[in-house]
Amino acid sequence: MALSKTQEAFLTKVRAVGGGELGVSLDDSICSYLVAVIAKDLNLTSDFPQLPKSIPPFFGKEHPTTLRLPKQNFLPLFENLLSLRQDADTYFYCLAILHKARLKYARILQAQPLPTIDQVGPRGLLQFGSLSPKALAGFLYWRKWIFDIDNRAGQETGYVFEPIIAHAIGGVAVSARKSPVKRKSNRSEGRQVDCIRENDKRAYEIKLRVTIAASGQGRWQEEMEFPDDCKASGYTPVLIVLDPTPNPKLTELRMRFLEMKGEAYIGVDAWKHLEMTAGETMATFIQKYVHEPVQSLLKEAPEALPDIHLVMKDGKLTIDISGETLVVQRDPVAELDSGVDPLPSDVDDHIPGS
Repeated sequence: MALSKTQEAFLTKVRAVGGGELGVSLDDSICSYLVAVIAKDLNLTSDFPQLPKSIPPFFGKEHPTTLRLPKQNFLPLFENLLSLRQDADTYFYCLAILHKARLKYARILQAQPLPTIDQVGPRGLLQFGSLSPKALAGFLYWRKWIFDIDNRAGQETGYVFEPIIAHAIGGVAVSARKSPVKRKSNRSEGRQVDCIRENDKRAYEIKLRVTIAASGQGRWQEEMEFPDDCKASGYTPVLIVLDPTPNPKLTELRMRFLEMKGEAYIGVDAWKHLEMTAGETMATFIQKYVHEPVQSLLKEAPEALPDIHLVMKDGKLTIDISGETLVVQRDPVAELDSGVDPLPSDVDDHIPGS
């Protein structure tokens, strides 16, 4: 089955080096591995006799860089996959984007340098005297480095989480610059939207959870205005909250969506809505690569923080936590001092159709 021009274009884009100095590309051996994963997920392995019967799991203890199948001819594999499932291209694109993000974050852990004394020194005034200068300086360095890698994780997840859900349910994530949803207060100004479905004119706000502590009154006001702006722009506002933990803010936000003739799906209802909207093939993707990982983390949210031991020595980072050990080989890059990559120039193009 020959690829369409659209499929060729996005395949080229998703395989290319991503934004930022630590962006990665997907070669034939990586893409062949992804096809093998999809064939297993969709019970199609018998249609790929050239692939090994056993492959390492996508979410496993193997380092992401080892997930590849060398000596495979990727393009015929991909074309065969599309001939078996019409929407398997969407599955591949979403899985490829997720894998690229995991590969990039592995490089971030490897390359993120320790902070400088200029960055952390003034912060020590708040605790000076509580520890010796040597111990306090060490604590400040660790604290800033952990903040930096977490900040970068948040940034990279932002490029992936809502966009892959959006594409899985037949929509696209849009930036404020390209958004058809305009602010009621200023019709020339667009709003960023997690997912736009043009076929049924729905605009989705997708959240892991809504917490009691809003991040400032201005931010909360922004969230409360979202359904108003959608309705005024001709879209039905749809709220998706994956964690059902009740609190007054969640109730208030849900009611606002309903007042604007929108829809609100919380917890189990949210997952059911996503999977039903996605269709059979992409529902499998949502279940395996979004629902199950998120639910497993939500179930294991600790009531008390576990003990943790971090060591950065002899070119590697060792993390011991809850009886498990993670080792990361280190090769810091001085140019990453800022702690974050700039937004890639193609941030609006991570998902086809955006």
